[in-house]
Amino acid sequence: MPTSASRRPAVPAGSDLPDERYVIPNLRNACRILKLLGRHPDGLKAADLARDLGIPVTTTLRIMATLHLEGLARKVEGRYELGPVLIQLGTAALAGAEIRELALPVLQRLTAATDETSHLAIPCDDRSLIAAVQDSPHPLRAASRPGYLAELHCSSTGKVFLAFLHSHRLAEVLPADSLVRRTPHTLTTLPKLRKEAELTRARGYSLDDEEYHPGVRCLAVPVFGSGGQVVAALGITASVVRFTPERIPEMAAKVQAAAAELSELLGHAGVPI
Repeated sequence: MPTSASRRPAVPAGSDLPDERYVIPNLRNACRILKLLGRHPDGLKAADLARDLGIPVTTTLRIMATLHLEGLARKVEGRYELGPVLIQLGTAALAGAEIRELALPVLQRLTAATDETSHLAIPCDDRSLIAAVQDSPHPLRAASRPGYLAELHCSSTGKVFLAFLHSHRLAEVLPADSLVRRTPHTLTTLPKLRKEAELTRARGYSLDDEEYHPGVRCLAVPVFGSGGQVVAALGITASVVRFTPERIPEMAAKVQAAAAELSELLGHAGVPI
């Protein structure tokens, strides 16, 4: 019987693939199981999965119990199928790709209008995922790179999601041990963050006022989808030397115009709700 190790492709020299030393074997097996189930819509028994992938049956059963618990797989009449959570994840991945493609020219124009780095973020569980960045021409830049997961309580895009997506369940999304104080300005209590969310909704934009990185100010605005829901956040990042408090109304207006443009491209019409 072939083993999982014997099926692994050789990693070519200079490849960007991760180092095999850092791979978690059973997490990799779980990924292989999900891919195999994706090719068998009628489902497979645990013994079939174990045989086809060269994994011990006991290990397979433990992996399937975990996937079932997390909604990534389900068991129907003794056979395992892909679970409903994967529909949500797949939809989010497709939406993220679509939004990013539409947002790139909008970000370019926003950076040209503000002379600062602009970025797009999409909600990702209890984080804000940076999906695209348009760098400013300035040599000193502090913006996170695409793929970065920013904390919600101290990032401008994260505050947008707190205000427009999670305002009714802040305590659930922001457990006390997650409120890391990154700078002396970081808000780390629920009452302050609840007040900040209310302020963000009232004025239509959020501020990271040196709360994530010292010397850096960020502003973000919600992006709405066709159904009126917030699907992303558009923002700018700049040094406090250039982005002074006096410039906040000017910058907010420019980011709001860009976010409205992107929202329209996504099919949103009318007043956001």
